[in-house]
Amino acid sequence: MPIHFPRPFQHRHPPVRSVNELDAERATPGQRAADAVVRVVGSWSFILIQSSILAVWVVLNVTAWLRHWDPYPFILMNLVLSLQAAYTAPMIMMSQNRQAARDRLEAHNDYLTNLRAEEEIRAVLDHLAAQDAALMEVLDVLMGAVGRIPPPPGPPGRGAAEP
Repeated sequence: MPIHFPRPFQHRHPPVRSVNELDAERATPGQRAADAVVRVVGSWSFILIQSSILAVWVVLNVTAWLRHWDPYPFILMNLVLSLQAAYTAPMIMMSQNRQAARDRLEAHNDYLTNLRAEEEIRAVLDHLAAQDAALMEVLDVLMGAVGRIPPPPGPPGRGAAEP
């Protein structure tokens, strides 16, 4: 009876791509600008620099070291801060939308990676099952051959009956 050995399993799938690379490829110049603004505005250095500028603004206008360009209640400063907020808030929202889209892309990439891993595991299990079947065939052949071989003689000098 011939022993059948299965052919080696070969599998191919597209390479896994970095979500960061995919995201960078899709980004428009406006999205990149929004991300840059968010990186700057969302930093401690921006908060400290802006706080320092506002403190200098208030001190110069209250003490009148220079002429009062924005006397108390600092209407011009409020206008500048309102304009800054009016332009910064939409950019922050654009960046957050982009991050949400990136998160969806990453979740989809994770899903595809899990599918590929499942296919790989299934292939390994199929391969192991084929190996088990081949080993059982080999074992059956060997057991059949052992049944046809006479048992080896006992050690010399021993009698047939032992107490």
